[in-house]
Amino acid sequence: MDLKEATLLADGAADHWYYRAKFAALRALVGRSPAGRVLDIGAGTGFFARQLLLHTDCVTATCIDPGYPADSDEIAGGKPLRFRRAPGTEQADLVLLMDVLEHVPDDVALLKSYAAAAAPGTRFIISVPAFNWLWSEHDVFLEHYRRYTLGQIEAVVSAAGLRIETGCYFYGAVLPLAAMQRLIGQLARRNDAPARSRMQVHGKLTNKVLWLACRLELPWFRVNRIAGLTAFVSAVKS
Repeated sequence: MDLKEATLLADGAADHWYYRAKFAALRALVGRSPAGRVLDIGAGTGFFARQLLLHTDCVTATCIDPGYPADSDEIAGGKPLRFRRAPGTEQADLVLLMDVLEHVPDDVALLKSYAAAAAPGTRFIISVPAFNWLWSEHDVFLEHYRRYTLGQIEAVVSAAGLRIETGCYFYGAVLPLAAMQRLIGQLARRNDAPARSRMQVHGKLTNKVLWLACRLELPWFRVNRIAGLTAFVSAVKS
């Protein structure tokens, strides 16, 4: 979760339909492959690293984000969870870049730097927001440079020297609703209004319905190369 959105959900991210579904998709992509050591780049609150420690056989996780006020250490599920402002010499079995590459001017260079430092066999799971036609004040608020088609993010991953295993879209089931909401937002927004996040706390019924829609998508999302709100790529360092 981006640090700019941390106060919006407080401690409720694990129950929010969006983050609950994204972690479920991440866990499906991780599958049964060994992922003992996790390196979470641009980790923000460390939500995904923490959930992996709590719900999988991962044994340690390090979160990297220049937005942290200082380096710190926690315990999650009896396992070490480290927060660092800058990367060190950490080695990992699984590297996460969850909604990170859209934040930097040179996405290939950033990904290539972590790919070059990784040992052969290291897996990378990358997510990015999909489709520039979905651009909204949410992207402006989070300081995004771009959104991606699946082909575009796969080209970035390949250019960084990684071998792609899976490329797919997620949140296809809620795409029509989100597209309509963003269109209405674009028409209604004043040009002088400050950009704001679209993330919000929903009522229990809305949260449950949206989670159910995403849950029904989970069994087949890995073959969805058509459309969704997020594009995922799973790759490996050869």
